Parts: sequence; structure tokens; C-alpha cells
Amino acid sequence: MFVPGGAIAYNPDKPTAVIGRMRRRFLPIFITLAAAAAGLPALTYSQDLLPALVRRVKPSAVAIETFDQRGQIVSRGSGFFVSADRVVTNRHVIERSTRAEIQTVDGRKFRVGGVLAIDGEGDLAMLQVEVPAGVAVPLPVTRAVPQEGESIVVVGNPFGLEGSVSNGIVSAVREIAGYGRIIQITAPISPGSSGSPVVNMYGQVVGVATLQAAEGQSLNFAVPAERILQMRISEARSFANLTAETERNKRAAAERLYSQGVVQLSRDEYARALPYFLNAAEADPNYAEAWYQAGYCYGVLGRHEEALKASRQAAKLRPDWAPAHVNIGVSSYAVGQFKEAAEAYRTAIRLGDASPETQYALGLSLGRLGQNDEEILAFRRTLQTKPDHVGAIEKLGDAYLKSKRWAEAAAMFEQLKAYKPEAGTFNSLGEALLELNRLDESLMAFNSAVGYDPDLDKARFNLGRTYVKMGDRGMAMVQYEILKNARSDWADRLYILINP
Repeated sequence: MFVPGGAIAYNPDKPTAVIGRMRRRFLPIFITLAAAAAGLPALTYSQDLLPALVRRVKPSAVAIETFDQRGQIVSRGSGFFVSADRVVTNRHVIERSTRAEIQTVDGRKFRVGGVLAIDGEGDLAMLQVEVPAGVAVPLPVTRAVPQEGESIVVVGNPFGLEGSVSNGIVSAVREIAGYGRIIQITAPISPGSSGSPVVNMYGQVVGVATLQAAEGQSLNFAVPAERILQMRISEARSFANLTAETERNKRAAAERLYSQGVVQLSRDEYARALPYFLNAAEADPNYAEAWYQAGYCYGVLGRHEEALKASRQAAKLRPDWAPAHVNIGVSSYAVGQFKEAAEAYRTAIRLGDASPETQYALGLSLGRLGQNDEEILAFRRTLQTKPDHVGAIEKLGDAYLKSKRWAEAAAMFEQLKAYKPEAGTFNSLGEALLELNRLDESLMAFNSAVGYDPDLDKARFNLGRTYVKMGDRGMAMVQYEILKNARSDWADRLYILINP
């Protein structure tokens, strides 16, 4: 399981108790600031350079302590400077508090003025801090997504041990539908490290620690920089106002569930992810993203009727969100509702999803509706953005065959040979060439087809009718006898062509 909370929660009776008594990991997150702005030279990785890197990073990392109305400590976590008056941390670090303060690595404490921005799904908060000039040492942050195997360092405050350092590597970078990338790291992280900067060997921040697997595995997760870039900076809000707002719209609890579902998705655990998204949608029925992910999981699990209900709810809440309509298209097609599928894909495209996969899916839907001209257009658009889309090449060839555009069909199947040199490809190529009266070429194509699959009766039939058209009745009869012995329905058809 994945536990939502790596901050240390304080209890008057048990000052060092960990929330839920469960461990939690981190969702590293990236912000985009120029490395040069911080004046940090790039470092080439070497174990010998780690101490120098840590010395550069530590002054930028801070401990965060939050308090309730009575002045009692609520939790402790970590954060880091991104500018002279801004600190990034995890949202859960500051929840249920009325004020907060930061502590720099040299032990000085400063007041947090308020909250400038929140990303609930990414578990991020940007804080306004009040520090004298020269105190803040902003870390350079990179937009680049780290590569698998790249070394990273985490500087945080686990269990209140300020300035603790761990290192590891980026173990995976995954794409989550409707969410974006998520990054897995191996650096050991403990409660209290929530909000810690995750830094590459060039001294650049590539993430913010936030989610931890509670199964004894080294599983730590991260989200790319664009999430911070998308945060809407506003006037600083007080912690009390943020807490009141959270309680009013129920979104905070839903977002915690959502983030845990995303982690399960990163492991392709769709059955495990689904309850998190359903519970998130129950906690906040207006949470379109939770409905979307529930629909996505239902679809992957083959439960398409349920997927449609969830996806339609997501689209109702966010009608201008293309991924929700793609979900509707996928499940509508799966249950045979091709008109609805085509409409959903058209809507997604109109809303900005011009991806080759969406264009391709639209083409498939239009093909099932018999809308041949529109089908051709969709597949051609697919190939405009992804010329090597094998499915689109094949389906466009089939569409050209249906519309008797023989030369264009032949061209597509000639192209397809490079990707799918198999019986079906050569048979379709042969059919187009035969209609163009390019008999020698069609004969070669059909011979190739039966060479790849001697049991492809349609190819043998086509080979036989090519011989008929060439006037070679004897060779046509050879194919007839093979089909007859195989008790194929194609035998009688060929016999009629041979003996009209």
C-alpha cells in the first residue's frame, strides 16, 4: 500500500508519533528556473563530488514546522528555496495548521507569511516566507525530465534530523494517462522528508519528495516540472483560510486518495488503483479527474459499461477536457456504440487532442460506420503526424481497397511490407495489383502470401484467379485442388472462375 503523508505528526502525548503509524513516500516534482540564476556550476558525477554537491544544496533546504491555534506543533516536514521569498514543500505538510515557520540549516527560524499556490494532485504548496536579504539560497531547477539510471540526491529532515542526505538513482519514468509523467527514484526517504528537494548531479532540483511505498520496497515517486509551472500564483492566503476552504469543498481528502491511485497506476495495478479513484470521487463528487481515472481503470479492466458512466461524469464536470472524451470513445467502441465513439473522438480532436492515436481511433470508428471517405481522411491525418503508424498504414490500405482506389491501396501495402511482412499484407497488395492488371506483380504478391501462410485460403483463391486472368488454367486448377482437399469454401468460387 501507499501511505499519504511523510510529514511527522505531533501528538501532545506522543510528540514523535508518525501519522497513521505508517510510512510514506514521495512524489518528486520539478520547477523551471535557470541554473545559471543560482550561480551553481555543473558538476560531473563522481562519488568524490557528492560532498561538494551536498554542501551546495544544504543551505537551500529548510525544515518546516506547523502549529495549531494553541501553538501546538501539528507536523514537521521539509522544503527548499526557489526564490528569495518562496519555498516549495508538500501540501500535506501544511494541512490542518494555522501557521508555520521555516528553519534554515544554520538553525535560524523565520515566519511563513502564507500560501501562494497549491497543486493538490501533485501534493505541492508554494509558501511565501519572510527572511532577511541574503538568507535564501534558491536552488536551480530544471525542466528536463531525468533519465532512467541518473543519479540523484535528497536533502531533507527525516524525524526532525535536519539536513539529512540520501542518494540513489532514477529507476523509472512512466506516463500516466490523463495525468502526465511520474518518476520513480531509489533514494531512501523517511517521514519528515516530505517536501525535500531531489537534486541531480548538476546541482539542479528535479523533484520534491512526497509519496513512499509502505511495503518494504524502495519505491519513491515523482511528477515532472510542468506541474509547478501550471500552479497559479495568487495573493498569499492564510493557513486558516486554506484549511477552511479545504473542509468546505472536501477536495483535500479526495486529492490524497487520487495521488495514491496514481502511484498504483505507475505500477500498472489498475484493480488496486480503481478503489482509490472511486473513493476520491465519492469524497468529492465534483472531482472530474478522479472520475476520469476511474473510467480509465474500468476500461483497462474490460468493464466498459462502468467505464462509460465514470467517463461521462468526468466530461460533464469538465466538458472542455479532451482526455475525458477519449475515454468515452474507447469504451463506446468496445461496446459497439460506434457513432458515439466517433462523436467522442471528434470532440477530443476539436478540444486540441490531435494525437495520432486519437485520429486513428476516429478512423476505426468511422470505418465501422461505413463512412469511407471520412475514415480515409482520419487515417491520413494519423500518418501526417506519425508516418510509421503501422495500424494506420494498414487500415488506410484497407479503406482504399473498399473505395476501389487501387493504386493508392497498392502504395500503402507496399509501404506496409517493411513493417508487417506477412501473409495478409501480401494478399492485400496482390488484390490491389490484380485490379490494376499488374498481373506479374500480383502473382508474386500472392505467392509470397501463401509462402508466409500456406493455409490462407483467400490468398490461394486469389493466386488461382490471377492464373485464370493470365490464361493459365492448369496452374489455376492446382490451387483449386489444394482448396478442395482443404474443404475450403473458396474452392467452389475458384472452380466457377476456371469453368465459367
